[in-house]
Amino acid sequence: MNQAVMNIPGLSIPDQKTFDQQMTASVDLQAHWSTYFTQGDVAGLAAFGMNALRIPIGFWAFDNTGTPFQSGAQYWLDQAIGWARQYNMQILLDVHGSPGSQNGWDHSGDTSQVAWQSASNMSSLGKNMQQTIDILLNVTAKYGSLDYADVIMGIEIVNEPINWGPNNFQITKTWAATAYNAMMAVATNPNLQIITHDSFMGQQNWWDLGSAINGNLPAGSPNFALDLHLYQNMVPSDSSLNVIQHIQQACAWGNAAPNALLPYYVGEFSAATNVCVNPDGTSFGNDGSVSCTVPGCQCTDTVSIDQWSQALKDTTRMFWEAQLQSFEHNAAGYFLWSLHGYGAWSLVDLFNYGIVGPTIDDRMYGYQCNYTV
Repeated sequence: MNQAVMNIPGLSIPDQKTFDQQMTASVDLQAHWSTYFTQGDVAGLAAFGMNALRIPIGFWAFDNTGTPFQSGAQYWLDQAIGWARQYNMQILLDVHGSPGSQNGWDHSGDTSQVAWQSASNMSSLGKNMQQTIDILLNVTAKYGSLDYADVIMGIEIVNEPINWGPNNFQITKTWAATAYNAMMAVATNPNLQIITHDSFMGQQNWWDLGSAINGNLPAGSPNFALDLHLYQNMVPSDSSLNVIQHIQQACAWGNAAPNALLPYYVGEFSAATNVCVNPDGTSFGNDGSVSCTVPGCQCTDTVSIDQWSQALKDTTRMFWEAQLQSFEHNAAGYFLWSLHGYGAWSLVDLFNYGIVGPTIDDRMYGYQCNYTV
């Protein structure tokens, strides 16, 4: 969900479903789609050294029948695919919002419910899970064809389905296998990857399914893969870490035991942390237990990025580079959330304010993680 869509003064807009029912939604969306992500953005990403895009898009872009969602996004998806092809970039097409909402969060399109698994059980799928597969089949018939084999590397079938509340992880897992088999039956691109978010369960809880699917395929050509979202600013325990501890945690991600039969992508990560940094580079977690006492101390969540000190920029870059080293050591690929946004969530801001180097491969701090292989 793009933040810019929701920034309408005077309106309380919790999600896309609410926004799309506003009187001016159609006009506002067209203005947003035509300006928010452009060919120039793709050119800039390619020049920075990125070679792939993860494009999130709601199910309603492909079928909004019986919903209040506005159509029209698929046209702009096709424009982005054309730009990616022009700059030799690959695309992970991510169906980011699922019918009924898979988590009740704003980026699912609907904060009013978590009904994706409604009426589903281990032997049969409810309406929303079946509709998700029907939509994925239409997506695969087009974007999983040989016509797109040069640019579409994978299709993500669901984003961040929660494993608590009304959702059952085993149903999610069974559904993922069903979706995979159905999609591969219509795909004509033999190298297409079907990717699912791990439902916050970690790699090992998917190894059996990965082995069952990819174990029968030629070595080195898995069609099924995981998406992990690795943040260090989303749970309270992360807010107590200083920058060195954040870096240690990032390096530990790269030490996770890989499974050759189930590759994983880091579909989302961020350079954002909740830290405070002194002018000499020492830092502490901003969990409310300690406050700045040294003149010039700055905290990431209270100081605008355009006002960051060099010390805060440098420590953020250290964390950024450690994450890249970790992902390049162990993951099949990685995608920053996001291009546009704010502060350390935004690649544009990180670049414009001199926090990252001129290219993705530029390293100021060398190798911070001590990997033996």
